[in-house]
Amino acid sequence: MSYTLKNGWLAEAKSVPSPNFGPRPDDGKLDLLVIHNISLPPGQYEGDCIERFFTNCLDLGEHEYFSQLRGMEVSAHLLIRRSGELIQFVSLDDRAWHAGESCFKGRENCNDFSIGIELEGADDEPYSNRQYSTLQAVTKTLLREYPDINHNTIVGHSDIAPGRKTDPGPMFDWDRYQRSLMNLGEMT
Repeated sequence: MSYTLKNGWLAEAKSVPSPNFGPRPDDGKLDLLVIHNISLPPGQYEGDCIERFFTNCLDLGEHEYFSQLRGMEVSAHLLIRRSGELIQFVSLDDRAWHAGESCFKGRENCNDFSIGIELEGADDEPYSNRQYSTLQAVTKTLLREYPDINHNTIVGHSDIAPGRKTDPGPMFDWDRYQRSLMNLGEMT
């Protein structure tokens, strides 16, 4: 599968616009792809809790864990559900709020120059084949549209926020993902 990018939005993705974004700096170049994971409540899948969280509509009284999220305004550009469904929250042209305090090769504030992709999952559970397929197709599109992103600038959240974040976790198969990209002939 290939995706069509128009005005920062992937035409084939379900669009769920988040208010949690801002403009990218004028002088910043987009050259980093950050892979995350999320499940709400932790370890539970399906439902719309992630969508409601990224759009500031989550009922914090719905689950005891949600009280920890009070006051948080976060988003990612994309979410890949365990079924492989792709949801977009923020235009790729804009700055999503996914990385938090972060640094990559001496550059701080990774949100300024990155695209954030959330995988529905947890550090200690394998990701689905459908997620890897969607991630591969999305990455292929991003590599085509953003030539400054390459195999050296695709990282996990844990790589840009070590000690603070652990995702996508040890169950994410980086070798499988990187091999799938190399097989496309897209990586430089």
